Amino acid sequence: MTVVAYFDCFSGISGDMTLGALIDAGGERAVLDAAVEALGLGDEVTLEVRRESRGHTAGTRVLVGVEDRVERTVPALRAVVEDSDSPPPVKARSVDAINLLARVEARIHGVPEADLHLHELGGADTLVDVVGAFWLLHSLEVERVYASALPASRPGPATLGVLAGTGATLIAEDRGRELVTPTGATILATAATFARPAISLRRTGYGIGTDEAPGNALAVWIGDEVAAETGVTLIETNLDDMAPNLLAALVEDLMAAGALDVTVVPALMKKGRPGHVVTVMSPPEMVAALSDHLLRHSTTLGVRLTRTDRVIAGRRMIDVQTPFGAVRVKVKELGGRAVDVAPEYEDCRRIAGERHLDLRDVMRVVTAAARAHLELE
Repeated sequence: MTVVAYFDCFSGISGDMTLGALIDAGGERAVLDAAVEALGLGDEVTLEVRRESRGHTAGTRVLVGVEDRVERTVPALRAVVEDSDSPPPVKARSVDAINLLARVEARIHGVPEADLHLHELGGADTLVDVVGAFWLLHSLEVERVYASALPASRPGPATLGVLAGTGATLIAEDRGRELVTPTGATILATAATFARPAISLRRTGYGIGTDEAPGNALAVWIGDEVAAETGVTLIETNLDDMAPNLLAALVEDLMAAGALDVTVVPALMKKGRPGHVVTVMSPPEMVAALSDHLLRHSTTLGVRLTRTDRVIAGRRMIDVQTPFGAVRVKVKELGGRAVDVAPEYEDCRRIAGERHLDLRDVMRVVTAAARAHLELE
């Protein structure tokens, strides 16, 4: 069975709330001590773990104190993690998190990454939050992470930038304070899929936040994932009287309208006429809309519907350092473990154009860097 963690962010998420929730769900305080030692931050950081309540919600609060705060540049933050004795999977995810946050902050402030100071995010406490969270997940043998929708109460630019493109759902509300911190958002953006899994529950934990508002806590559910299958509907039709340029536009429009995938296969139709079979993969809630689109914007007189299941490999996007700089790479995961990588085409295409290189060579270099980063054979 695949062990999963689901973060129920009903009151937001921060780095220290994440640590508290995972310890409350069975993680060991010793893991945080090990993280501080591995990072060489013993002279900078103090840790306190204690029980607290927010209204009717009781849980674990983790306080990460910093003595003589040192602000590090992004390369310095990365070096601290890379030179640490943390487990390789923890180290890899932590570096991914730092790269993601750095890319967003560099874009926001217009500063090269090498010169970028993350200010309050560049201290030892952020390192402990990030490495500690991934180390606790590793110690709990969590293979896959999921997260709920997030309350968007006064989110900062860094938080929004980190979550962009991750599939996170933001619920607009105003509780008078920031509920999702950049560190909390970065942990989820690096590790989590924003969906609610089918789970056979083992245990739960609550991480208590700093604000004393009732209910200010982060819940984590840990258990075994029940299924990795999702239902879809295949919408199919045969076309033998539609111009190729219009067929190409139809495919693009169907994808933009919400199709999960669209394929077009050449076929020999009745009376020996050449034609095409168009297959649209649709989520259940989009079947009616996509069928209507196909009927209205193609020459077909009818469509076929087939209900089926699919098994989905996990995937996430990471930034990988290469000789060309940071490049986005898709990571394919099975059981929470990376099994393959694919360079982001548009990034490689841009680099090839700027440097007058062969696109294939760029993609080979990026692939090799990604596989080395993830320690894939």
